[in-house]
Amino acid sequence: MDVLTPDEIERYKRHILLPEVGGEGQRKLKSARVLVIGAGGLGAPVLHYLAAAGVGTLGIVDDDRVSLSNLQRQVIHDSGTLGDMKTQSAADAIARLNPHVRTLRFEERFGPEFAAMHLARFHLVIDGSDNFDTRYAAADATQAAKIPLVTGAVGRFDGTLTVLKPYETDAEGRQNPRYRDLFPEAPPEGLIPACAEAGVIGALTGVIGTLMAMEAIKLIAGIGEPLVGRLLIYDALSASFNTIRYKRRTKT
Repeated sequence: MDVLTPDEIERYKRHILLPEVGGEGQRKLKSARVLVIGAGGLGAPVLHYLAAAGVGTLGIVDDDRVSLSNLQRQVIHDSGTLGDMKTQSAADAIARLNPHVRTLRFEERFGPEFAAMHLARFHLVIDGSDNFDTRYAAADATQAAKIPLVTGAVGRFDGTLTVLKPYETDAEGRQNPRYRDLFPEAPPEGLIPACAEAGVIGALTGVIGTLMAMEAIKLIAGIGEPLVGRLLIYDALSASFNTIRYKRRTKT
């Protein structure tokens, strides 16, 4: 496990003071290698908070460039990075925030080929993508590789997130559920409009992305109870949180 420098001890003092985290938990964060899919609305707060928390290596997967309409919610980018690759813009922001964090940039889409080539390099995957093809690809690849997955999504004024570890069993010996137990198949194309068509409130992505970062920190540090088998639902207009439990489906 990586050793903390005096500068890092001072930087992460508020973490280290927590008995649940302490120096050991902070060293786990420093040793962790996390892959973040998407440097957009959800990926922005995830990357910011994991970098601030001291996650040692952050991989960023995104093939898009920063556009003006992104800046309403993708807060890791700014007006000075318009036209830049999102991976580069995010990596530069992380370097300014915390020079102790190493970034790996992948300017491509996540899919089976990418997973086969790169996934083994990471301990945890966070999916902040905005399409079902990528979500299913991430879920299938992490299940096969036995790597935890934090996945989230947002609508106009609502968002959801869950944690997937389908290769493990729960306290009663039952196999943990898969993404396809929660969403057996993708909805028909066009049924759920993208945010470019329906709109999305910018701060909502901050709420869900920050919750995703919190789940990642819990998984890395080995604290608390991650959202395995539970779907957290946030309604911004009513300021309400609800949790739905889901289980592994049995074959019929």
